[in-house]
Amino acid sequence: MKSLRASVLVAAIASAAACFSQQPPRAGKVELFRIGEVKPGLKGLAWTVFQGSEPEPVPVEIIGVYQNAGGPRQDIILAKLGGKAERTNVAGGMSGSPVYIEGRLAGAISTRISVLSPDAICGITPIELMLEVSELDESRPAGLRPPAAIALRSGEAIPGAGSWTPAAGAALLPAGRFPVMTPIETPLAFSGFQANVLRDVSPIFQELGLAVAQGGAASTLRGSQPGAGWENALHPGEVVTAILVSGDMTVSGQGTVTYNDGRRVLAFGHSLLNLGRVDMPMSKGEVLMTLASSLQPNKFANATEVVGALKQDRHSGVLGVLGEQAEMIPVTVEVRSLAEDGSVRGRKSYQYSVGVIERLTPNLLLTTLYNTISAVNEFGEGSTFRLNGKVELDGGKTLSLATMQSQGETASQAPLLLANWVTDRFNRLFTNAVTTPRFRRVDVSVDVIPERRTAFVESAWIPSQEVSPGDEVLVKVFLRPYRGPLIAREIPIRIPSGLPAGQHRILLSDADTLNRLQAAAGRANRFIDLDRSIALINQERTNNRLYASILYAGSTVYYDDKVLPSLPASVLAVLQPGGAADRSVVAARETALEQASIPFEYVVSGSASLTFQVK
Repeated sequence: MKSLRASVLVAAIASAAACFSQQPPRAGKVELFRIGEVKPGLKGLAWTVFQGSEPEPVPVEIIGVYQNAGGPRQDIILAKLGGKAERTNVAGGMSGSPVYIEGRLAGAISTRISVLSPDAICGITPIELMLEVSELDESRPAGLRPPAAIALRSGEAIPGAGSWTPAAGAALLPAGRFPVMTPIETPLAFSGFQANVLRDVSPIFQELGLAVAQGGAASTLRGSQPGAGWENALHPGEVVTAILVSGDMTVSGQGTVTYNDGRRVLAFGHSLLNLGRVDMPMSKGEVLMTLASSLQPNKFANATEVVGALKQDRHSGVLGVLGEQAEMIPVTVEVRSLAEDGSVRGRKSYQYSVGVIERLTPNLLLTTLYNTISAVNEFGEGSTFRLNGKVELDGGKTLSLATMQSQGETASQAPLLLANWVTDRFNRLFTNAVTTPRFRRVDVSVDVIPERRTAFVESAWIPSQEVSPGDEVLVKVFLRPYRGPLIAREIPIRIPSGLPAGQHRILLSDADTLNRLQAAAGRANRFIDLDRSIALINQERTNNRLYASILYAGSTVYYDDKVLPSLPASVLAVLQPGGAADRSVVAARETALEQASIPFEYVVSGSASLTFQVK
């Protein structure tokens, strides 16, 4: 009896030794272990990186098949991890770690039930589901047979066509109620960002189902051009990283490679951002450490070198293509610190690239711009920020950017308000329902002025209320700054020669007063195209100027990017026959003739009105 036990023990030790002596898997064809062959008690081996860049083996014991746990007719293989994973538990970043049974690929570690459990229990996405992502890929070279040409179980429909899942990291049910099978969190790692910036912007990303964390990336990670040697990158079990921002700041999401056929890579075992078709840089990575935690185990990793582009982000996995270059928007931000006399004390320049992801690009621009402005030592709550810049698009189109922001009555920091203003412009370009914008570059210059520069239009004065057509009237306007003496300006205004006799008004106002109706007209048209969206934004007045306009009776119609003044009632009736479903007009009772625009080194707000009589 003892001899038999000893023989079994020796055999078990020999089997384990043979298992762990295996070399890490390499790219290329691999046999599959189908989900129909899975049985409780089977032993397997997973590969993942705990530190550095080399995958390590992790013993796997199959518990069984958890039916429909991944969605309608989408089973998940339930398993228990051993080895180092017993201490770390199922850590963030393990998503995609390949699992082999009898030397054949069974699937990828993708979900976990409870990080508080003493057992490292994980869910494995079957390889059949992941290979379906390849069938959706439109970027494969001609003539290359996809590895997903595998028959499903007899009579089984293709799953996932109508299923929905939140982005990885989004909670499905309230935490702490009972064990729930959830995708392993893949937080977006923000490298080079201040803690207060991440605190302020994290609710924006959380609304999209994305977690935010401080992370790291190599300083050489720039752009989207694949580096040398990409042909031999991203073997199964190695770190793979999705790059959303690269350069002086980096935003990335990290997982593990499941399969590599030599050209195309499958990873994660669940969706990253749940976007479907994507185009974002794909990078190698290295793990600094794997944090063992009963609450939030996670890998701390750096993205190191771009080797291709991610093309599909689907329910059961992410697909990338080695050697492909993703589209990104090059951004240059120069921050100049001004002295009290207006001279330049110092300047810093930042260069980075932002991925073109319609749902995320505006928020990524907001976060990066907010971070660059608030990162300078000259920043303070009493500072004012003046921004100028331009956005170049394909076809020679240019969007102009000009505004000022200072700390107002709200609790929001001025740099955040400034970045949000820029983000609004990008949102308006992305949300046009006619043309997809294609960006060439973004150049921004921000001046940091060491005092709060705000001024409110308090009152105005006209020397005579009776004028004649063609007269020049010297109007005086008074602005109340934040601390300091009243600011007085004299503005010569020419009364139009064709202005009819009667009572009219002079309006001295900020930009927002004049922009409001035209902006409403743009929003009213659900199908305004890209060219008109750009024209509409470029026509907007800037908030560091005071505008003088003559108002007289007569309807003005705002239609997309066009202003139609003094329209007869009959024409207005034709333009508004009840309102078209897709195109609407906005009408004002008065027509404004803009007469003057006076620059100020202040954020101007408010308005004043003067009445005058034309003889």
